[in-house]
Amino acid sequence: MPKPNVTLSQQAPEPVGPYPHARQCGKFLFLSGMGPRQRGSKKIPGVELDASGHVVAYDFEVQCRAVFANVQTVLQEAGAKLEDLVDITVFLTNMAQDFETFNRLYSEFFVGCEPTRTTVGVTALPTPIAIELKCIAHLKQIL
Repeated sequence: MPKPNVTLSQQAPEPVGPYPHARQCGKFLFLSGMGPRQRGSKKIPGVELDASGHVVAYDFEVQCRAVFANVQTVLQEAGAKLEDLVDITVFLTNMAQDFETFNRLYSEFFVGCEPTRTTVGVTALPTPIAIELKCIAHLKQIL
């Protein structure tokens, strides 16, 4: 079996810890948890923070669109595409308020792509974000 390949994207937001954006093992590509941050910045699209760094307000739809774009960026740089996704784990910090919006946007973005999905409500994520995705893709060929 070939040695696993590691992808550190040059376009997606930098990881918030010591890990790569993705790692390939055989025909599978495992993406690290991806949030809606912007590369080269601490800015989080759709999030308004007060002076002490606490969330004052957030636009969940803006965050969803940003996280979907970040996942797509990492997939592309690793030689994969949305249609290669086989499983997605979704972490939401406000399931009651945001789940319906997430489902609507998910069905718009993942057209023609039918990965399995698990959605989990959590009390917090490592940065002040409302959503994070953990994805697995199956590659048609080993890169």
